[in-house]
Amino acid sequence: MKYILVTGGVISGIGKGIIASSIGTILKSCGLRVTAIKIDPYINIDAGTFSPYEHGEVFVLNDGGEVDLDLGNYERFLDISLYKDNNITTGKIYQHVINKERHGDYLGKTVQVVPHITDAVQEWVMNQAKVPVDDDRKEPQICLGGTIGDIEGMPFVEAFRQFQFKAKRENFCNIHVSLVPQPNATGEQKTKPTQNSVRALRGLGLSPDLIVCRSAKPIEMAVKEKISMFCHVEPEQVIFIHDVSSTYRVPILLEEQGIIKYFKQRLNLPIDDQPSDLLMKWKKMADRYERLLKVCSIALVGKYTKLSDCYASVFKALEHSALAINHKLDLMYIDSTELERSTEAENSVKYHQAWHKLCKADGILVPGGFGIRGTEGKLQAISWARTKKKPFLGVCLGMQLAVVEFARNCLNWK
Repeated sequence: MKYILVTGGVISGIGKGIIASSIGTILKSCGLRVTAIKIDPYINIDAGTFSPYEHGEVFVLNDGGEVDLDLGNYERFLDISLYKDNNITTGKIYQHVINKERHGDYLGKTVQVVPHITDAVQEWVMNQAKVPVDDDRKEPQICLGGTIGDIEGMPFVEAFRQFQFKAKRENFCNIHVSLVPQPNATGEQKTKPTQNSVRALRGLGLSPDLIVCRSAKPIEMAVKEKISMFCHVEPEQVIFIHDVSSTYRVPILLEEQGIIKYFKQRLNLPIDDQPSDLLMKWKKMADRYERLLKVCSIALVGKYTKLSDCYASVFKALEHSALAINHKLDLMYIDSTELERSTEAENSVKYHQAWHKLCKADGILVPGGFGIRGTEGKLQAISWARTKKKPFLGVCLGMQLAVVEFARNCLNWK
């Protein structure tokens, strides 16, 4: 088993999940079987009780596990089916260790973060890495995993510091994803945040094999050389990923920078230097995505529209289906509370702008949600879709409210 640990520096949401998914896609295109584990250092047992504004959408797996949305990216990119144990949280690890302690498994020893918590993390990763996730039910050959270096994540970092020696160097690789900001005042790309974050990681005993630099615009060669010099890696070990129009472009950017050749040598993988037809198909899909001319506009009427990650799966499903019929998706997020009469009285501009968006959409989608806030606005949108014969899809609460709307306005049930 080969293990690839993806760590993140400077800020969260830098793109660890997409980078890990993209590397997995490239390795899968080389004929390897890949699985993925996401480590979240929060004390919650799972993501099921979060507000969508905390960590974005809760992704629901086939076994009912409510997990971090990164596992959704892993499933979409790698075409695999993961399990709830592929998402490790501090809460799960501590619960597991405490249960063992209550059971007497530690034979009266003092139970501590090191070695008991760190050992539990390593055991969990090794056991879960062997679980088949493909249709052919064969054991994976590569396990990708991601975590961050917050204060609460320290036991995990320490677990992997130990694990790199247990797994042996040729079976363990660390990729560090870091931000290269470009302040408007100078227009210059700054390497100091990356230098500091790599230094902090080294201080914790992990040394990155690859540094993936995230930036708004393509990074200049001089910046690459500077990061190479100050972060103690070869220039070819510094990879650049700038913001792109589609996340499906990321595997192509990685492959163009020689990542297959690097992994072949670093992890001693039995693969060719060239990617297979799978990556060529992927490239064609990314090219097609960028050349789409026809637009399909969908109004998503929900309560958590300030953060697009709250509806990640809905967005991806619509994006994929739009691509299948050669259309570019224009997804308009509409806050359902802004469609209500109370908003018209308080802020008529917001009210009319929301209705203007709704009226020009080709279709309307009302997703799930909780609580009474915004439900009247959703009902207004559903009523509009029904009376104007607009294509409508109600998901979860959206479907239930469609029934309520019909009962109220067609059956006159109060």
